Amino acid sequence: MIKIEEGKFYFLKDSFFEKMKDSNLAQNKDNGNKRPCYYCFRDKKEDELIWFMPISSKVNKYKKIYEEKLKKYKRVDTLVFGKLNGEERVFLIQNMFPTIEKYIEEIYVRKSEDVTITYTLERQIKEKANLVLEIAKKCKKVIFPDIMKIKETLLKELEIE
Repeated sequence: MIKIEEGKFYFLKDSFFEKMKDSNLAQNKDNGNKRPCYYCFRDKKEDELIWFMPISSKVNKYKKIYEEKLKKYKRVDTLVFGKLNGEERVFLIQNMFPTIEKYIEEIYVRKSEDVTITYTLERQIKEKANLVLEIAKKCKKVIFPDIMKIKETLLKELEIE
């Protein structure tokens, strides 16, 4: 297993998606490039759990969604826009989910260096993600994957190991 560092980007093994069987998870695609890559951070209470957030290059699509949500709710915490490798991307808090180290395939590296984001962007993402997680715990459907079911499955798996 590789050492997982918060704030870095990783790829997941197919076995995670095969085990979780959640149609709302961003599935692995391999068209010569691994994707999607995921931004990660550790759970505040369960240190073994790592939250993975997909990144999308479909910025215009999500800007339209952002504007619609902003008109309706006056605030949007489920999407964050920022630079990754010098290009604008969208961090999909609405699609995040937990996983554990054994399902992590490899770190996202570009030009022999780990891909990272600015401290300011990282702080913004974490603040919004933790806020959305608190809302989700109150049974509000703000995250598309069934994160409670995934979390329960992973914690049971950790108990067995």
